[in-house]
Amino acid sequence: MQESSIEAILGGSHALLVAPTAGGKTEAAIFPLISRMLSEEWSGLSVIYLCPLRALLNNLEVRLAGYLHLVGRRAALWHGDVGRGDRRKIQLDPPDLLLTTPESLEVILTSRGIDHRRLLRGLRAVVIDELHAFAGDDRGWHLLSLLERVSLVVGRDLQRIGLSATIGNPEDLLGWLAGSSPGTRTLVVPELGHMETADVELDYVGNLDNAAQVISRLFRGEKRLVFCDSRSRVEDLAFRLRELGVATHVSHGSLGVEERRGAEQAFAEARDCVIVATSTLELGIDVGDLDRVLQIEAPSTVSSFLQRLGRTGRRAGTSRNLLFLTTTSENLLRAAAIALLWGEGYVEPVVPPALPFHIYAQQALALVHQLSAVPRGCWSTWLDRMPGFAALPTAARTSVVDNLEAEGYLWEDSGILGLGPEGERVFRGKGFLELLSVFSGAPLVRILNGRTELGSVDEATFQLGEGAETLLLLGGRSWRVVHVDWSKRQAYVEAVKVPGRSLWLGDTIPLSFAICQAQKRVLLGQEGALSLTRRAKENLEQIRGRFSWLALDSTTIERVSSGKARWWTFGGLRANAALADHLTSMGCPVLSRDNLALTFDSSAGLTTLQRYLPTVNEAEALRPTSLAADALESLKFAFCTPRNLCLAALSRRLSDPHGVALTVSLPIAVIG
Repeated sequence: MQESSIEAILGGSHALLVAPTAGGKTEAAIFPLISRMLSEEWSGLSVIYLCPLRALLNNLEVRLAGYLHLVGRRAALWHGDVGRGDRRKIQLDPPDLLLTTPESLEVILTSRGIDHRRLLRGLRAVVIDELHAFAGDDRGWHLLSLLERVSLVVGRDLQRIGLSATIGNPEDLLGWLAGSSPGTRTLVVPELGHMETADVELDYVGNLDNAAQVISRLFRGEKRLVFCDSRSRVEDLAFRLRELGVATHVSHGSLGVEERRGAEQAFAEARDCVIVATSTLELGIDVGDLDRVLQIEAPSTVSSFLQRLGRTGRRAGTSRNLLFLTTTSENLLRAAAIALLWGEGYVEPVVPPALPFHIYAQQALALVHQLSAVPRGCWSTWLDRMPGFAALPTAARTSVVDNLEAEGYLWEDSGILGLGPEGERVFRGKGFLELLSVFSGAPLVRILNGRTELGSVDEATFQLGEGAETLLLLGGRSWRVVHVDWSKRQAYVEAVKVPGRSLWLGDTIPLSFAICQAQKRVLLGQEGALSLTRRAKENLEQIRGRFSWLALDSTTIERVSSGKARWWTFGGLRANAALADHLTSMGCPVLSRDNLALTFDSSAGLTTLQRYLPTVNEAEALRPTSLAADALESLKFAFCTPRNLCLAALSRRLSDPHGVALTVSLPIAVIG
């Protein structure tokens, strides 16, 4: 990886370096840039290193600062946890390399108290770590727009270097990263042979108590990283492990900064211990030399599985390993499907979300903050350079700006646009920080033990009956709520031994057509190179018995009760939602839909379904209106973007015309 990257980066090429975790990507990017820094006599802040997570930045800062110190240069850290004094020092005496997030880079561009032109004037290159994590959602469009704005500020094209885990479409991602830049582009993807040395096993344990028993008994003396796909599950499992006497640490995004750092540092320095984490530790944060990775249930993508598998096997003579501990038949089947696709060499392509109208609105407001006022004719100069915005219809872009003005977020005077009265109300003061981020979470309450901030939980945690005692889990420990100050959204707690419960709300992620089809193949007997325990084999055979009528080359309608039938498509939620909307509109009411099937009212006769399926066309497949309406609140800036554009964006994003086309092309068998 490192040898293959040198020539391209020294030559100024935009580059995408693709390798698993611990594949040497950071050094592959930084060492040639340090060489350029010295040989070309770059001065001041010349390199920005962007990451999606603060914890990853904290972890990298020590390493990168050490490299730069060796040659008499400096690195510094800038994100929301960095104090005002340290940020002031950076402005007065800029480092050679700045580690930051896109949101903090937006702060630098838009804050009145920061002279961003002075700070950024020597910038030459930008490194984006975990690029796939950005490109797959709206943070990617935000990031690319920021890079275009920074290029205009510094008056030169910036070299863009992306670092990514294994993905299915690296050429597309490189083109996306390069954006409007005419510079040369180089893809570096070394041949790797990790799959044949990986030990992947699937177990069925039935419940979380049994999972905790397995972790505590089987792997004593080892350093174990356990992934759960919800913060509530992380806390629950950590508490159970501690009750069993296992040295356990916790890491997830709702923990306080010191709590999270302390856990990660303690885990990195220990041996016989466990850290239970969400996907925050899926990315390249170094938590030391791991012996084993375990996965409670199953992730939703092969890419995520590969990231987690890649946390092990770093020592010479060791292989990568991952053990699935599943508690439900659904997760057992999904884990087997993911392992099957992995064995076949499949990895999902990273597809940037379509039609980012709401991000255009956010960037328009941020640009007004940056420039104080913007002539109408300058919008295209600052925003439309970014290909994702340039591809939006001109009328739609105009509609976004007109709507901002009509709703009072912007005002116009003689062709000059500035922040309007509603914009002042919403985005001044503390609201300014909300403008700088394109993602949002559920309303959270800060949890304090004395003066120590433990983290935050969803406000729904406190929605108990009047007079009921609130016990919550945080950091793998149980706490009793002593007082809640709703005006400050703070709760004060004290430690107890009675188990508690905390909530964090989130949407279920739709599974892809590929994973759902792989589940169908597993039910038909395919297992690939996966190793199954006796319990997993027995449970999988029971599930297969339930689906003994499945056929690979057809879909199946199963009569489940009087007047109801279930159409097993194994098409994924996006395709099934589009089919459900179309069939309902044609007089064949669909009562529910999920990743694998549609349940519909069969009173009109099963022939109704077969009659209307041939009428499905591309336009219908791109119009899953029920999913789009349900997801409208997920777009952070939908409130200041025309509703019709937001619905159009969500409809495109939540569509799967390929899955729809393949599903309706198959014959339908009827049973029951």
